[in-house]
Amino acid sequence: MSVTIKDVAKKAGVAPSTVSRVISDSPRISEKTKRKVRKVMDELGYHLNYNGRVLVSQSTQTIGIVTKVSSDHFFENPFFSELLRGISDACHEQDYSMYLTTGNTEEAIFQEVVKMVQGKRVDGVLVLYSREDDQVVPFLRESSFPFVVLGKPVDRPGETMYVDNDNVQASKEMTRYLIGLGHERIGYVGGNSQFEVARDRLEGYRAAMKDQGLPIDEKWLKNDPSDKQDPDQIVEQLLVLEKIPTALIFTDEYNALTVMRSLSRRGVSIPEQVSIAAFNNTVVSRLADPPLTTVDTQAIQLGHESASSLIDLLKRPDMVKKSMIIPTRIVERESSCRLERNTQKKA
Repeated sequence: MSVTIKDVAKKAGVAPSTVSRVISDSPRISEKTKRKVRKVMDELGYHLNYNGRVLVSQSTQTIGIVTKVSSDHFFENPFFSELLRGISDACHEQDYSMYLTTGNTEEAIFQEVVKMVQGKRVDGVLVLYSREDDQVVPFLRESSFPFVVLGKPVDRPGETMYVDNDNVQASKEMTRYLIGLGHERIGYVGGNSQFEVARDRLEGYRAAMKDQGLPIDEKWLKNDPSDKQDPDQIVEQLLVLEKIPTALIFTDEYNALTVMRSLSRRGVSIPEQVSIAAFNNTVVSRLADPPLTTVDTQAIQLGHESASSLIDLLKRPDMVKKSMIIPTRIVERESSCRLERNTQKKA
């Protein structure tokens, strides 16, 4: 026979209504009582009947996770694995589950979100990107459905809860770091400019170069709108230039690694001939050869805080909309070094 709320209440010496409030984490119940009741629940092996809870409370205790369109890139990139780890940790702490979109096209993902919302499969949605011409965020707004965005929203940021890094400032700092090592010809390998994060990081790079009075050759800039860059093509285009960049900044360490390998195959020494720096600081950066200098965007914390913000919103629908900026830091490794003046010449 399964253990009931009445069984828990009897052993804990409280009313069944108190046990129900403990389960819903009501602020009306003291932490001391919550600990006592939860201990009894563990001892008796009580498990909440989620199906019944959904019927009674109209809550699924589940949040929807909306990914980028490129699902292959999403699952291959360690940054997103760390992001999901942070989200999972926050959900576990608050007794929530996750419902992850799996579509391979923008339309497929949008239709999944529509099903999430209209089918009441989730209580709220966490959107893991901020992009121009997106269907998801406008739909959630029109549906008055709770959501949080990972990344600064493209429009109406003051009305939207979001968690992000200061990507403009972080990119400025990385560019200044390389300038401080003596580099003046600094290239930039970005991503899909539809995404706010790609635009912000490019803006920070341009601003830092301008502040130092350094020219930017537009041929040093490689931005692929498809988000699927060909590393060999990037390297070939850079190596035929009259003035080859002595340093490259990548908005994604995953793409940095593929270009580093392509450079090495062509006999270009890293960092002696070309210094490399990127963003995110996951295991890719630590295991790269040479280890990669990166901006640590604290992916786990980004995920944790975004999920926690959404759950807070679900518990307190009338709360003031807030945004959160997660600090970044530069992690210096062997992929970047001080420029020797003889490397200013074309290789």
